[in-house]
Amino acid sequence: MPNILPFLKSLLSVPGLSGYETPVARLIEAEWRPLVDELSLSRLGSVHGFKLGSGTDPRPSVMLAAHMDAIGLMVSRVQDGFLRIVAVGGVDPRILPGQAVVVYATGGDDQIALPGVVLMPHTRLLPQGEGDGVVDMEHLFVDVGLLPSKVANLVRIGDLVSFGTEAVEMSGETVSGHSIDNRASVAALTFCLQELGSRSHTWDLWAAATVQEEINLIGAATSAFQLRPDLAIAIDTTFGKAPGVNDWQTFPLGNGPTLGHGPNIHPYLFKRFKELAERLEIPYATEIMPKSSGTDGMAMQVTAEGIPNFVMSIPIRYMHTPVEMAALKDIQRAGRLLAEFVASLEADFLNAISWED
Repeated sequence: MPNILPFLKSLLSVPGLSGYETPVARLIEAEWRPLVDELSLSRLGSVHGFKLGSGTDPRPSVMLAAHMDAIGLMVSRVQDGFLRIVAVGGVDPRILPGQAVVVYATGGDDQIALPGVVLMPHTRLLPQGEGDGVVDMEHLFVDVGLLPSKVANLVRIGDLVSFGTEAVEMSGETVSGHSIDNRASVAALTFCLQELGSRSHTWDLWAAATVQEEINLIGAATSAFQLRPDLAIAIDTTFGKAPGVNDWQTFPLGNGPTLGHGPNIHPYLFKRFKELAERLEIPYATEIMPKSSGTDGMAMQVTAEGIPNFVMSIPIRYMHTPVEMAALKDIQRAGRLLAEFVASLEADFLNAISWED
């Protein structure tokens, strides 16, 4: 079985905020190049890996999409040597004070990475009432430890700020770090490509590491429109069980991926994945998605005339924090299930799929 941990840790060691995914895209390109027949970038920077199917031309195609962008921060103002910040994507201000960050300063001849910390003024120094609960991001700042004149020379408004936590191998075959949403799914998709290296598949396969999901599903929408697959599968993360969040909307780590079920999901694809997981004895949970799935699947489903879509997710704890946590077994199981699905697609599969099922 391929060891996906080294690649996952490399993905967690680089930035790649929404709209600025180049650092992580380069790692994915290097890892996918020997695993696919063709490699390209979309006009917006999504990575496309193509694997030729063995069926008779013209062959149908399936697109497996995992977004590679991450949430983070951006410098909005340089004030007396300190940096005011705004969010890129869904950043909860509650988790920011005291966090280590990296500021990618562009004011010099070359971009440099400045270590920093997110701080807030003491409660007594905040406007009246502001220190009684969650402190708004407008009152937080980043300190990079340099004199104001040096900061003014190095840092520019619009410079990116990513979380500065390192990936950590935890006990119980889990890994923690920033950007596990959704680098864990990129790792699962890579595991799928590794598994398919020695397998035949009738359909053509597009593997896509998409951009700007955290902003507005932009990469998935444009890649699906460009590639026009017959089926689309979104791989993302979902909420893992933890103290205080132990209800039907959360799922335990280590018990396999979740299979989405709801209006964003084609029911025949849900049935196919469920039967396949049970036949392969891959543990899974059904994730009820009564409205939207909150994933790339939302964009791919309604691209062009509509694409039958499925969503598979990997449970993680502490989503959208610098210490997200995932189980390696769940990543591997998701990758294996994806590979088995692609390998199982019959030439006439599209004739069997219908919404009523």
